[in-house]
Amino acid sequence: MTDSSSDFNPFGKLTYLVIDDFENFRLSMRQMLRSCGADKIELVSNANQAIQYCTYNHVDVVLCDFNLGEGRNGQHILEELRHKKLLKRSSLFLMVTAETSKEMVMGAREYQPDAYLTKPINRAVLEKRLGSLISQRNALMPINREIDRENYPEAISLCLQALPRQPRYKTWLMKTLGDLYFRLGDLSHALKIYDDVLSQRELSWAQLGRCKVLLANRSFDEAVQNLKELIAKHPDYMEAYDLLAEGLERQGRPTQAQQILEKAAEHSPNALLRQKYLAELASSNQDMDTASEAWRRTVELGTYSIHDNSEHYLALGQTLSDLSEGDQDEEGTARAREALAVLKKMEKRFPDEEGIGLRSKIVQCRVYAGQGHTRQANEMLQAIRTEAGDPSAMGAQTGLDFAKTLFRMGQDGEAKALLANMSDRFSDDPDILQKIESLLDEPVGFRQKIKARSLNRDGIKAFEEGKLQDAADTFARALEIVPDHAALNLNLVQVLLKEYSKNPADTGLLRRCQSCLDRLSDLPPQHRQHKRYVALQRKLKGLSE
Repeated sequence: MTDSSSDFNPFGKLTYLVIDDFENFRLSMRQMLRSCGADKIELVSNANQAIQYCTYNHVDVVLCDFNLGEGRNGQHILEELRHKKLLKRSSLFLMVTAETSKEMVMGAREYQPDAYLTKPINRAVLEKRLGSLISQRNALMPINREIDRENYPEAISLCLQALPRQPRYKTWLMKTLGDLYFRLGDLSHALKIYDDVLSQRELSWAQLGRCKVLLANRSFDEAVQNLKELIAKHPDYMEAYDLLAEGLERQGRPTQAQQILEKAAEHSPNALLRQKYLAELASSNQDMDTASEAWRRTVELGTYSIHDNSEHYLALGQTLSDLSEGDQDEEGTARAREALAVLKKMEKRFPDEEGIGLRSKIVQCRVYAGQGHTRQANEMLQAIRTEAGDPSAMGAQTGLDFAKTLFRMGQDGEAKALLANMSDRFSDDPDILQKIESLLDEPVGFRQKIKARSLNRDGIKAFEEGKLQDAADTFARALEIVPDHAALNLNLVQVLLKEYSKNPADTGLLRRCQSCLDRLSDLPPQHRQHKRYVALQRKLKGLSE
């Protein structure tokens, strides 16, 4: 696999990049590498130089200090190199650090460096650790080359050939085989690999791989149970938390999924993508306090990250807007101020992004309205209309957010017209249609939304227990909050019809039913409740004749 000269001097033919903000350390590392037989060594002092160098040059070995002074650190460099695919699979990345805090190690480990070297480093340690990694790299080079080319069948063939010839790398080969079969969608072969490994040794990566296959096969219960056991034995195995959260979500248990991600974020607080996942899940669970904290953390972690995104700022602004709406106490006012500050920062950070100013104004308008600042809210609404031009040309997310602001400003007719136009434009996108439906049903602040949903649940429970009067009163109270909510109106109709069947002399019950159905006269055919609406309309008509 390698010629005799490179076997004799494994350091010699490789290219090296040393990243450290201290010149003395860079020079010292170069001297040690040269004494090991290395020749092509580049030295840089910061992340920008490192990323630029890797963009235009192939690097075999990166030795990167974790702390690089102000700005991006070693984790950010590794994250960006992996994201941009500037490192080949055969390249080695060694994190060099004097720091050993759990936060640092957990954060860096998320992006899987090949090794850690703890300062101070001497030549003997460097030669031993790096020499071992280079030997493995050279032995497995043909396989990694095919994986880089995305030629997975050939990579599998090479792994199978190497297993009897390279017994010392059996663990790496089996792990790679399982991953390759999974990537190709060959779940039965992937499962066999993981089961073979686990029959000999209880290795956490094989347990995780097996759970990935179980989830892909929709064996949610078994996957979730196995992942819980894996985390109990290995509480620092972060990938298992992410996979467990995914499994719980797919089981329809989003609250439990959120709790798992909260635990994971406590263990490893510096993983931006997990904080984002937690923020999105908490938002969908209407847990806005947790969502705001996770979005805040996502924005902070994005400062030096390749994953920084204007959507994170916007989501934080929207969440703080929801939390501050109608709350003019000290906490509500502080959240409103923070929302406006976050949106202004977003505009400065992403000045060239199309539509960013408009999306910022839409949320700012809602913040002002929620704090009772009517003049500023009206001025902002006018600025939005001027900048937007024709609202029917807005993108899906901008349109939905503008409709929400229009409802907040009491412009219900304009909001409904915009959503009707969007229903036509996005008729083939079920996710957008569902969001339009939810906004039409609940065009109110999140606290009112939670109250209405709680009353709906209480009403359903009373109905199931046969307490018809209690159910009717509860649904009516919910409809005072969201009068156009389709499911709530239809729930009340069903209760009233049940009452009427027991007391057919009370025609006032039928009039109340008709009043509920009249509210839904413009319910679009694609709405989930439309068939139920038509059926109840037909039933009422039959009883009224």
